[in-house]
Amino acid sequence: MPMAKETAKYIHGHHESVLRSHAWRTAENSAAYLLPYLKTDHTILDIGCGPGTITADFAEIAHDGRVTGVDYVADVLPKAEAAAAERGVTNASFEQADVHALRFADGTFDIVHAHQVLQHVSDPVQALSEMRRVAKPGGLIAVRDSDYAAFTWFPESQGLTDWLDLYETVARAGGGEPDAGRRLKSWALKAGFPESAIEATSSTWTFSDETDRNWWGDLWADRSLHSDFASQALDGGHATPEQLQAISDSWKSWGRDEASWLMIPHGEILCRA
Repeated sequence: MPMAKETAKYIHGHHESVLRSHAWRTAENSAAYLLPYLKTDHTILDIGCGPGTITADFAEIAHDGRVTGVDYVADVLPKAEAAAAERGVTNASFEQADVHALRFADGTFDIVHAHQVLQHVSDPVQALSEMRRVAKPGGLIAVRDSDYAAFTWFPESQGLTDWLDLYETVARAGGGEPDAGRRLKSWALKAGFPESAIEATSSTWTFSDETDRNWWGDLWADRSLHSDFASQALDGGHATPEQLQAISDSWKSWGRDEASWLMIPHGEILCRA
C-alpha cells in the first residue's frame, strides 16, 4: 500500500457555513451521472463524504450492499453517522482516511466515488491510482469536481470577480487546483486508465430563484468572513479584513437582486477499472 502523502490544505474547513452547503448535496444533484450504474447489491466507497448526505443516498439505493464513507478530517464523521442514523440507514459506515493511501485491499469495491475531492488533494493522479486499486475489476471510479475559472454570473460584480481571483490564489497557495473539472480526464490518463475506459462529461448547478440565490449568497457571505478560506486568505497575506468584508457584502447584494443568476460547471469522469 502506498505511503500517505502530505495533503493539500483544505481551503474551506468545516465552519457551519461550509457544512450548510455540503449538507445540501444529494446523489441526485451531485452524482446524477453515476446513478444509472448503481445496483442494489453494490459495495461503494464514498471518498470525502463530509456530513454524509450523498453517502446515505447511495446506501438507500444499494440497500442490499454496503457503503463506506471516508473523510480526511475525522471531526466531520460524527455528523455523517448521525445523519445516516436519522434516516434509518444501517448499511453505511464511516471512517477517517487519506485518499492517497487507502487501507482497503485491492479490488474491494464495485463503485469508488469522490465528489469535490481532487481539487483539494496534493496529488490527484496518485489519488486516482488508489481509487483504481481498490475498485473491483470492471468496477467504476466516479469523480466530479467544479471548475472555478468557468463560474459565470450576472449581473457583473467587481466584488464577485475579486472573490474568484482570491479564491483561486488561496487554493493554489494551499496546494490545490481549483480548476480541477477540466483536468479530470488528463489526470485519469496519467493514472493509467486508457482513454477507452474513460467517459468524460459535465453538468452544472444553477442558482437563480429567490430562495436559491439568497441561500447561496448568504452562504458565501458567511464563508468569506468566517471559514478557513477567510483565515487562509488573511494568514497568507492575500487579502485584508476590509477586502473580505467587501466580498461578503457583494455576495449579499448579489443574492438580493432578483435579476441574479449563477452557473457552476463541473467536470465528471467515469473510469472503468
